[in-house]
Amino acid sequence: MKVLLVNGSPNEKGCTYTALSEIAKTLEEQGIETEIFHIGNKPVRGCIGCGGCKREESKGCVFDDDIVNQLAQKAKEADGYIFGSPVYYASPNGAMLAVMDRLFYSAGKYMQYKPAACIASARRAGTTATYDVLNKYIGINNMLMVPANYWNMVHGTKPEDVKKDLEGLQVMRILGKNMAWMLKVIEAGKANGVEHPESEEKIRTNFIR
Repeated sequence: MKVLLVNGSPNEKGCTYTALSEIAKTLEEQGIETEIFHIGNKPVRGCIGCGGCKREESKGCVFDDDIVNQLAQKAKEADGYIFGSPVYYASPNGAMLAVMDRLFYSAGKYMQYKPAACIASARRAGTTATYDVLNKYIGINNMLMVPANYWNMVHGTKPEDVKKDLEGLQVMRILGKNMAWMLKVIEAGKANGVEHPESEEKIRTNFIR
């Protein structure tokens, strides 16, 4: 079993990475393989709602000049996910939102019924708003949200600060343990013939007719 941890910070080894590393360490102690994927600091296109990724012959997002399709391929093969973002103006940073929009549109069907969680990293405030925005991707995609003993956030301006946030690091460890537990429960269920619910075709109701 493998968990894909997405580092949405432009800083590869910054505060967000430090929090994700604590989760990854815990998962590996529980026998779960991990990979931290950095979205980088190069430009990422936003979704334009063209619908190209939904066409039968599509191999992913029509924009193939950034990291989204590369991430989508890894997401298809993963068993669980952690999405991490720094806080910019009380929200996930723009590149992370662009990645999440396109990832879930183009590869969301491969992530359904798998466990996932989101984490936020901030100097001081905006963590709960960021956490809420990221969790909406999980909630709309038939995914299983992994809990911890507090909202998934760490605080600090640099990695050394995050390492002093003992409560935040504990939340990351508990999140890792709960993710490992949930993955093992799902595997045990499948071994005993328990499969996820059958998907229904989406009903779309417009309020203005």
